[in-house]
Order: sequence, then structure tokens, then C-alpha cells
Amino acid sequence: MAPPAHSQRSTSPSQPSGKGEVSDLKSQLRQLAGSRAPGVDDSKRELFKKVISYMTIGIDVSSVFGEMVMCSATSDIVLKKMCYLYVGNYAKVNPDLALLTINFLQRDCKDEDPMIRGLALRSLCLLRVPNLVEYLVGPLGAGLKDLNSYVRIVAVMGVLKLYHISASTCVDADFPATLKHMMLSDSDTQVVANCLTALQEIWSSEASTSEEASREREALLSKQIVFRFLNRIKEFSEWAQCLVLELAAKYVPSDNNEIFDIMNLLEDRLQHANGAVVLATIKVFLHLTLSMNDVHQQVYERIKAPLLTLVSSGSPEQSFAVLSHLHLLVMRAPFIFSSDYKHFYCQYNEPSYVKKLKLEMLTAVANESNTYEIVTELCEYAANVDIPIARESIRAVGKIALQQYDVNAIVDRLLQFLEMEKDYVTAEALVLVKDLLRKYPQWSQDCIAVVGNISSKNVQEPKAKAALIWMLGEYSQDMHDAPYILESLIENWDEEHSAEVRLHLLTAVMKCFFKRSPETQKALGAALAAGLADFHQDVHDRAVFYYRLLQYNVSVAERVVNPPKQAVSVFADTQNSEIKDRIFDEFNSLSVVYQKPSYMFTDKEHRGPFEFSDEVGNLSIGAESAGTVVPAQRVEANDKDLLLSTSEKEEIRGPSTNGSAYSAPSYDGSAVSAAASQALSELTISNPSVPGHAPLPSFAIDDLLGLGLPEAPAPAPSPAPLKLNSKAVLDPGTFQQKWRQLPISLSQEYSLSPQGVAALTAPPALLRHMQGHSIHCIASGGQSPNFKFFFFAQKAEESSTFLVECIINTSLAKAQLKIKADDQSTSQAFSALFQSALSNFGVP
Repeated sequence: MAPPAHSQRSTSPSQPSGKGEVSDLKSQLRQLAGSRAPGVDDSKRELFKKVISYMTIGIDVSSVFGEMVMCSATSDIVLKKMCYLYVGNYAKVNPDLALLTINFLQRDCKDEDPMIRGLALRSLCLLRVPNLVEYLVGPLGAGLKDLNSYVRIVAVMGVLKLYHISASTCVDADFPATLKHMMLSDSDTQVVANCLTALQEIWSSEASTSEEASREREALLSKQIVFRFLNRIKEFSEWAQCLVLELAAKYVPSDNNEIFDIMNLLEDRLQHANGAVVLATIKVFLHLTLSMNDVHQQVYERIKAPLLTLVSSGSPEQSFAVLSHLHLLVMRAPFIFSSDYKHFYCQYNEPSYVKKLKLEMLTAVANESNTYEIVTELCEYAANVDIPIARESIRAVGKIALQQYDVNAIVDRLLQFLEMEKDYVTAEALVLVKDLLRKYPQWSQDCIAVVGNISSKNVQEPKAKAALIWMLGEYSQDMHDAPYILESLIENWDEEHSAEVRLHLLTAVMKCFFKRSPETQKALGAALAAGLADFHQDVHDRAVFYYRLLQYNVSVAERVVNPPKQAVSVFADTQNSEIKDRIFDEFNSLSVVYQKPSYMFTDKEHRGPFEFSDEVGNLSIGAESAGTVVPAQRVEANDKDLLLSTSEKEEIRGPSTNGSAYSAPSYDGSAVSAAASQALSELTISNPSVPGHAPLPSFAIDDLLGLGLPEAPAPAPSPAPLKLNSKAVLDPGTFQQKWRQLPISLSQEYSLSPQGVAALTAPPALLRHMQGHSIHCIASGGQSPNFKFFFFAQKAEESSTFLVECIINTSLAKAQLKIKADDQSTSQAFSALFQSALSNFGVP
């Protein structure tokens, strides 16, 4: 019988076919370790390359550590570099191996070649093994006194690494004092810059415990040191210049003469080719002149040209960073940049993020002299193939209209947008026309004439539809078809998924009723009935409020819902002045790019209470049975895996509630009368203030609105208590499919008991507790204080399923719940049951 054929496998120099190859490498390295034959260094290079390539792809080659160290006894700098790379990688994970490297690294620190001395010293400091810090002090001290500047540069940063490994060793060796002396006396500017960086970090850390360190940190901002650096700034590298300029920005001059001296010294830095140096110089100029208004304004004029030059040169990323700073300055002093508005015109080949920023700046610099040109340019962008930019340009036109006095031409342009046969253009224009009418009601005739020709069926976006409905209610006396358009919208109440639109619809039909009662009576009755039965809490509450208001007094209702209005003079700003000032203080930093102060994206409490890793490994999947919790199994992640996505987006069309006491089933047209009757069974109506109206009996307003409610409605029977199936089973795939398809029935925040917080040290504790209440967990993840769970439950006698996303923050003692259900009418009952089970967690 023939032996089985060996499978053909392609070998690669970077992928060993088995453990034997690592053994072969080890033996070959051992043979070359003591050899002095010609060409031995070339052979070593090839073997070293193989070792590094294996290490790079994750293969353990720590077994050749000794051989690598022995082969490092060479003057070949390439071999040295590869050996140091290998040693630094394995010394971190295996401190015992690091001991083998001390001798040869210390020997290399005394090599004749300064490059080898510097590389060896850097590698020695990269070991980061606390037990070996005593071996660092000597080489670092020698390195700080080395005649070669490269070795001194490495030694200075090595001191900082030593401080982070063992601060006491660094301070006891008096390295900070040595660095201070070098900073003031060393001839190499890069050594000086490294000393400045290291001392700032060391003394800032030591200042909280040492008064001497605090004084030394303040001494860095003395006139002597700051001016010493500024006088030598041209000798520094670009990175070092930024360090010096950042130090100068913190300096407080004693008088105005010092301010002008500093500005004269830095005048030529504004012409530097590096954008970072220019921005750092601008920060110095702006901060020094804050208390000198006239000079501060002159600074704006001076820095304008360098900034505009940087914007037009360089990569889009650099342009965006500079534009972000320019945007901040434009917001503070728009009149200074108003004549340079053409620099902010969008180019066809610019990325969308640059275009968007330029649109904001065009909006800011618009004034009476340039409005026409800017609006003309923006109108061209409205036809842009980039739809987001087209939307932004229309919004920009609207913002300019709201901040100008002469808006004749702008209104005509906006009305032209309404006549364009593009849905997104019409949608954005409707929102802007609504805001325009709030500020300039005198334009209502022209606007309404165009708006009246727009079919509500062609407007699908919620904000645009809400704006159209607002105009239908506010100007129903001028729009002949307003009551009938509102009536058609109310008839399609079930198909409207946006709560915002339904809220506007309730208000608009109320306004229309007060102006054109006979035509709107039926529509108002249907709207209130649908609102009373709406499962969104805000819609339900507004319908109840309007209904009771009408029952109480029709005249009072009209004064509340449709009072005489004054034109809006100023619209609310999205950022308050305090935040803008804070961003300005952090000029030349990421705060300007993010348009928010640094604490909002660096402090954990401002980043949001829930931060979960996107990796699937942090979540566990379990299929619990009635008695036990099955160990978790891994689930493969993909882009559409909504179950395991911790950054899951809110469903746009899913309704939610605010957790108040009201509850209502989903709207059913056939049950309108019963629902409204139940909600209003205890109410009576009197309207003595309306002329010609006598006090009406109970439910007279129902007849007026065409609800057709019975005179003596029977109280609705109390629903049967919800029972769950203790042996419910649901596989992860089905859960994910249902989670994607079902809308959110309830979204609530719930406070945990102190006992529950104390008991939730790990997810399994809560899983077992909830399983005892027939609520099973299908996924869990996170670590204290943030935990995330996905639960499911099933009705005892039906196949109806409830899905729950539960995010718990133990530090805040809060739980955020999202509930989805096959039968949404029972969501409230299930929510009460779930919260009851959660409240008992940890209670003995």
C-alpha cells in the first residue's frame, strides 16, 4: 500500500512551517555567535530579519533570547538596532530575560560610536522593569554629560522615562537639577527643548507634594527664561518652537513694553511655513493683548493674512485645522473678516467637512455690504450633487436672512427653493420659511401663497412636515384648504411615525378650530381621540391637556393655544458665551477643532456614562433554561449585528415614553370612542364666559367635536395580570432579527436601590435573579461601573415576546431601559413587572 501523499504547502521566509524552524534559527545563531569569519555580519542580518519577522506576526521566539544577545557583540549598527528591538519587545513581558541584557546594554552605552551609545541608552530605558532601575542611574548620568548631542537628547528623555518608572530614584539622583542646568547652558537646541519638556512634566507631577517643585515650575515662566528661549527661537526645530511658544503664551508680562517686545521678537514667526508654528504664535499674540482692546483688534488684522494663506495651501486636513481656528476668530470678530468673504467660497475638489466649515463662516461674515454676493453663491451650492452640502447651503441662506434687516432678495431666493422639484431642497426650505415667518410675519402673504401649492404628500421628512403643519395652523385663515389638508393628515395618523409631527398636528388643528370652527370640528375631534389613544406619552399628554382645556373654557383654551404673538427678535444660540470663551482660552488645541472645551472630551463624566468596547469578546451570549445559566459562547460579529453593537443608534421612527404615570394602547380607529370615553369619564364641562352659551352637561364637548361618545360609558375592566413563561427559549439569531424589526415601545430611566447596586459586582448575579422572575438574558457585557444586558421574556399562554436592552451605571445608581414587544399594548405591564424584579435585586 502506497504511503499517503504529503500535502503541498508553500513556505514563506516570514512564516515558519513548524517549531523546528525556530530551533534551526537558534542553532544557526549559536554557531555565528563567536565567529569572526568574513561575511558573518551578513549572515547574522538574514537570521535577525527572520527572528524579527516571526516576532512581528506573533510567533514566540523568546527561546533564542540568549543567542540574540551573544550575536549582538558586533559593530554593525543595523544588527544592533534589530537586537535592541527584539530585546525591548521581550523584556516587557518577561522581566527575567531582561536581566540578561543589562551587561551588554551597559557595555554598548560606552561604545566609541555615539549612535550605538544613544541606541543602547534608549533601549536600556525602554526595558521599564522596576527592579532594574538601579542599573539606569549610572548610564543616564554619563549620557547627560556625553559630548555628543544625540546621546544627550536620548539621555534627557531617558530621565523622564526613569521618573515614570520610579519617581523617587529620579529625584534622589538629582536629575531634575541637572536637566535645569542643561536647559540653560547646553548649546544644542534640541537638548534644551527636551529638557523643557521633561522638567515641565516632572515638576507638574511633583508640585502637588513638593513646594520646591512648585516654585521651580513657576520659575519656568520667569522673564529671564522666557526671553532666553524667545531670543534663540530661530535656532529651534519646528516642534521645539511650538513648545517655546506655548510657554510664552502662559507668561504674564509686567508691563506693555514687555508685550510689544515679545510681539516684535515673534513677528517673523507669522510668516513660517509650518502651520503649527503660526497658530502657536497667534495664540501668544491674542493672549498677550486681551486687556488692550485697540491692540487686540490690530492683532486680528495682522494675523488675518497668514491664516488665509495657510488655508489655501497644504492638504485638506491642514486646511480644516486652520479653518477651525479661523472660524473661532470669525465668530469673535466677524466684521474684520467681512471683506475677505471670497476666501470662504467652496472649491469643487474640497472635502465635505471643509465645505461645511466654510459655509458656517460665510454665514458669520455676512453683512449689509456683502449679503447679496454671499447669498448668490450659496444658492449655487443648493444644486450641488453633494446633498448634505446642498442642505447646509440652504440653512446658511436662512441663517443670513434671520440676522439681516433687508431680506427682500433672500426671501425671494427661499421661495424659489420651494418651487424646485427636489425633496430635500423643499424640506429644508420649509423649515427656514417657518423660522422666517416667526421673525418677519409681514412676509406671510408672499410665503403662504407659495406654501399653499405644496402637497403634504410630497413632504416626508419629519421636521419639514412639522413646519408645514405649523404654517397650516398659524395661517389657516389665509389658506383656503388648510382644514382639509389637516383632516387628511389626521386620517393617516397611524402611518405617521414621528411624534414631533403628531404634536404639531394636534396644535395646528386646535388653532384652525378657533379660526374656522365649522370646517375643523370633525378633524379636531378625530385628532383629540387619536392623541388620547397614542402610545407616545408626550402626544397623549398634550391631547389630554387640550381636551380638558376645551372642557374647562373655550375662550381660555384659545388664549392659551393661539394667543397674539410677537415677532421673534433673536433665536437661541447653540453655544453660550462662557463655552466660547473657554474654547478661545484653549486656542491651538483639539478644543478648537471639536468646538468644545477639553474637559468635555477628556473627563470621563462628560464623555457619557456608558462606554463599552466595540469588540464582541466583551459580551457573552447565553441561552438560559429554567434552572441553570448556560456558560457563554462566542458570537461572530458583523456590520449588521444589532444585538452586540453597543453604539446602537436610536430607531428614528420608534416611539418612546418619558416614564410618566399615563399609559395608553396603540391607536385603533375603531376603538377611538371607547378610549376617549374612558379618559374623560370623570370630566364635566361648563363654559359660562362664552356669550350665548349656557352651562353644558357632561360630554357636550364630545358631541361638539363629533366624537359620538355614549352618555354613560361603562368603566373598562382592569386587565389581567401579566404572566411570563419560565421556560422561554429564544436563539440569538431570532433575537437580533426581532430587535432590528420592532420599534421601541418604551424608553425609561429607573433608579436602583442601594442594595441592588452593592449586589451588582458582576453580570451573573443579576442574570440569576432575573431568571427567577422568568426574564432571561441573551447577552451581557461591561465592567463596573457600566454594565449592559439584553433580556427576553415570553407570555405564558402566547408566543408574544418582549425584548429589553438594560444599561446600568452603578456609580449613578441608574438603569436605562428600552423595551420592544410583539404586542405593544402590554409593554407598560411588562415594564412594571421588569422594574419590580429589578427593585428586588439584592434585597434579602
